[in-house]
Amino acid sequence: MKVAIVHYWLVGMRGGEKVLEALCEIYPEADIYTHVVDLDNISDTLKKHTIRATFISKLPKAKKWYQKYLPLMPIALEQLNLTQYDLVFSSESGPSKGVITAPGSTHICYCHSPMRYVWDMYYDYLESAGFFTRLMMRPILHYMRIWDFVSAARVDHFIANSKFVASRIDKFYRREAKVIHPPVSVEDFTANETKEDYYLVIGQLVGYKRADLAVSAFNRIGKKLVVIGEGEKYEQLCTMANDNVRILGRQPFSEIKKHYANAKALIFPGVEDFGIVPLEATASATPVIAYAQGGALETIKDGVTGLFFYEQTDEALIDAVQRFESQADQFQTKAMVEWADTFNKARFIDEICQYVNNLNRP
Repeated sequence: MKVAIVHYWLVGMRGGEKVLEALCEIYPEADIYTHVVDLDNISDTLKKHTIRATFISKLPKAKKWYQKYLPLMPIALEQLNLTQYDLVFSSESGPSKGVITAPGSTHICYCHSPMRYVWDMYYDYLESAGFFTRLMMRPILHYMRIWDFVSAARVDHFIANSKFVASRIDKFYRREAKVIHPPVSVEDFTANETKEDYYLVIGQLVGYKRADLAVSAFNRIGKKLVVIGEGEKYEQLCTMANDNVRILGRQPFSEIKKHYANAKALIFPGVEDFGIVPLEATASATPVIAYAQGGALETIKDGVTGLFFYEQTDEALIDAVQRFESQADQFQTKAMVEWADTFNKARFIDEICQYVNNLNRP
């Protein structure tokens, strides 16, 4: 079987690229197609494959400005000739599923998320943009929304990375999706029962991840908080943080791993499609205090690996921290590590293989 994998862009190694790596392990001879590739920032595993980029990669400063070329990506995808492939996997979060495949081929879309800025977070992005950007966004994203819905019909089968994403696929595309959670490299983390006196936030510092909520709440209660990450909200968080809050910015994996292991608990205040960060914390035997929406409801076992708060307010988060401190002894290392291990890569590979094999049975 000749296999192609279409991934939105390859400029770093995050959760979507870890899924791509696992698919490459299943299909070691697969060709990879993408809009933009930065070979300096992807793994050796991906570099072993033939990687072909669309014409987006030839545009000025494409490795940095790739998202600015979003309106051209539908056209770029349709220029890819994939008719020689029997199986096409598209890895969707940005535009990738809109390729045209052969009539006898099978197109499976592994959907990390329908494009947030086109659908459910459209108004959030619109409100945060400047005046001239808003003028351009309205017609461009109107066109992208129509294309995104129409291109969903080109997919034979959808796989969602969570029940939360499956519900959004049903809402926006009117399609059913099989849920297969993404792989988590739980073996890279070390469980530590001895904790230090600080809480932790890890992730991109962008609006919807709500690191500002954690900083605001911890400013009020005076407990120590460490924030690791980079993004558009970095300067704002540095400005608002009191002395008890440390904004560390981007850190190497060795430091991230150490902070996961030593933190009293991870604060997870945003709404994520799935959320690998809570499971990395759980693999480190660090409980998670999370907002009870999105993928967190599937990755956190209330009272076993963490607990929830139900409003994105300072008061609700402060109350959750206080509840956690009153019952911190109930979170057992063995139970947390075992739960995290159920999301490992071997499980993902097995589920994908079973799914594809079942499709091919008469």
